[in-house]
Formats: sequence, C-alpha cells, structure tokens
Amino acid sequence: MQTLLALSIAMLAGLLMSRLTKIWNLPAVTAYLVAGILIGPYVLGRLGVAGIGFVSSEDVARYNIISDAALGFIAFAMGSEFRLEDLRHMGKKVVTIAVFQALAATIFVDIALSVVHFLMPDRFPLSAAITLGAIATATAPAATLMVVKQYKADGPLTRLLLPIVALDDVVGLVVFAVSFGIAKALEHGTVDLVSVIVNPLVEVVASLALGSLLGYLFHFAEQFFLSRSKRMSISVTFVFLAVALSMIEVKIGPVTLGFSSLLVCMMMGTVFCNLCAFSAELMDLMDRWSGSIMVLFFVLSGAGLEFAVFHDWAIILVGVVYILFRSLGKIEGAKFAAHMTHCEPQIQKYLGITLLPQAGVSLGMSLTAMSLGPTGVVIRNIALFAVLVYELIGPLMTRIALERAGEISEKPIPPRQQAKLDAKKAKG
Repeated sequence: MQTLLALSIAMLAGLLMSRLTKIWNLPAVTAYLVAGILIGPYVLGRLGVAGIGFVSSEDVARYNIISDAALGFIAFAMGSEFRLEDLRHMGKKVVTIAVFQALAATIFVDIALSVVHFLMPDRFPLSAAITLGAIATATAPAATLMVVKQYKADGPLTRLLLPIVALDDVVGLVVFAVSFGIAKALEHGTVDLVSVIVNPLVEVVASLALGSLLGYLFHFAEQFFLSRSKRMSISVTFVFLAVALSMIEVKIGPVTLGFSSLLVCMMMGTVFCNLCAFSAELMDLMDRWSGSIMVLFFVLSGAGLEFAVFHDWAIILVGVVYILFRSLGKIEGAKFAAHMTHCEPQIQKYLGITLLPQAGVSLGMSLTAMSLGPTGVVIRNIALFAVLVYELIGPLMTRIALERAGEISEKPIPPRQQAKLDAKKAKG
C-alpha cells in the first residue's frame, strides 16, 4: 500500500505542479523536478510519514527500477534519430560536434579545477579535478527530449541536437573511463591499463553489439503482430529486456564484460528504426504509453536531489566553478565545431545552450568515482550540486534557445485538445 500510495502522490504532485508552472510558461520537466523536491526528504518527507512524501534518499532509491525503465525508453527514442537517410546528410556534423563539444567541456573543467586544486590542495585533490572534467562531458538526454516533445520543436537545430545528445554519452563513457583510470593512478600510485583502456572499449563494443542483436530480434518479432496494441506491447517488452540484459556483468580474468543500458537501448532503437517501415508510427504509440513513466522519473529525480551539499562552502565554490566552466566549454565547443562544419547561424549560436542539462549519466559516473574513498565523496557531492542547478535551469534554457532559434513557433496544444484533433484526423 505504501509503495502505491507514494507513487500516486508523486504522479499527482508532478501533474498539479505542471499546471501551476504553465502560468509562467516553464517546461514540464522543471515542474516535475520541483514537485519531486516538495515531496522529497527535505520538505514533505520531514514529516516522517511513510507513503506520504519520501522520508530519505534510501526511500527514493527503492524506486530505481522506474528510473532504469524510463532511461531505457529515452535511449530507445534517441536511437531512432539515427536514421541512415538523415545521417548521410549530417552524419559528419553530428560526430564532429558531439566529440568536440564533449572534449572542450573536459578541457575547460580540467584546467579550471586544476587551478582550484593548487589554491586549496588539502580540500580538493587533483584526482577529483580530472574525474570531474570527464563527468562534464555527459548531457541529460531525458530533459532535452522532453522539452523537444512538449513544445513540438522542429528545425535544423532540433534535428541536429537529438543525435548529438545521444552520441554525447558514448563519447562521455570513453573519456570518463580514461580520466578515471588516471585519477586512480594518482590516488594509488599505480596505472591499471585494463581499467583505463580495455574495459571501456569492451563496454562500448559489447553494448553496441547487444543493442544491434536486440534491434534485429525486435524487428523480427514485430512482424508476427498486426494490431497496434500488440505491437506497442512487444515494443515495451523489448525495452524492458534490453534494460535487464544491460545489468549483466561478467569478469573474464582482469577484464570486466559489462554493458551500458543507454548504449544498448540506443543501438536497439537505431537498428530497429532503420529496418522497420512503420517505426515512426510505433514510436508515437510508445511516447503515449511511456508518458506516465516519464512523469514519475522526473519527480523521483527531483526527490533524489541532495540539498545537504550546501553545508560545505568548499563544495559550493568548486561546484560553481565546475558549472561555469562546463557551460563555457559546451557552448564555445559547440559553437566552434558548428562553425567548422558550416552549420546555420542559429545552430552556431544556440546549440551549446541546449546541451547544458545534466543528470543520470553524470550521477552514474560520480557513483563509480565513490571507489576513490574520501575523494570520491567530494566528487559525488559536487556532481550532485551541479545536477541540482542544471536540472532546474537546464530545461528552461533549452526551451529559450529553441524558441530564439525559431524552432518553437507556437504554444503547445493542450493534451485534451490534441486528442480531439487526433480523433478528427482518424475519422476523416
């Protein structure tokens, strides 16, 4: 009863807050995150009543299965943006910008935080600076995709943005693996080549291979079902299957065979959407089915934000430096790469701003960094502080950037009105 009560309250809080924030024309993502904060451990959870608000971070973590599933649907949707006919026209641009802006963010943050290390070496170790530089690469695909869908954004910037956000996490995983290996060497005085080079390459290759296999099997299975409801059900089944298989981890001697659920689901979406003739219609059906999961995902994300990081002035100082220089690296890196690949002026000007949101992947990286002991705790707290800021202002910045780029031409149609329009189209 407590579980169902907590989820129903979370859903209701998110939906009510989205109606309230609509007055200020804020993105729904921001509304869900604020709702999560209000029913989280630092507000409603203070009452200590189980089921009515989340009383602790551990209480929020009980619902991680919802977050895992939601990220699977998000990655699958992002993968569908890698259609061969589109990649033939802008594949070079996507790869160049994705790699360049990610590396620019890493370099900017590494340099800035290295300076902070030399100013206060006792409070902030160099290994933390290097690790946070790698975490800076990650972008939150969930927030970006949600804003694009809510405002029905479309245009050159939007069409370039979605595949870049998807590819960004591939680059981020590789950069993080190398940087984290260097950080561990600084902490322990030994260099582990397997951790630095082999494991990240194995994870990327294995994830892409598993995603490709599942994408082909998905397409094969879909042909046996003709009704829209059955096709939607088998689609949901394969996303759940991909997320579940991604949790497998096998040790083969010194090498760890693991998978990234984001990469697996993204590759499955890419393969499926390039093989299936009616994939666009199916993606629309899945969007409607997964809408409730997305609301819960963002509300739970808001509830899981840690305000305890504000207790340490050093964390706030380093966090502010991290946010400023990561933002500068993303914006300037994207601008330079877009100019280099001869993109339209509005892409050069606004693309970097749309890449600012940061959440799930960066928190996963910071969780891995906890193995560094006390240094890992510092990294985790700074990452939590940055996510808190980015998740609250990032979706709004993305909306403003898309609006100024001329890709949000009108206000979003209310769901009830949209349903009526869809019904009329279906009849006639």
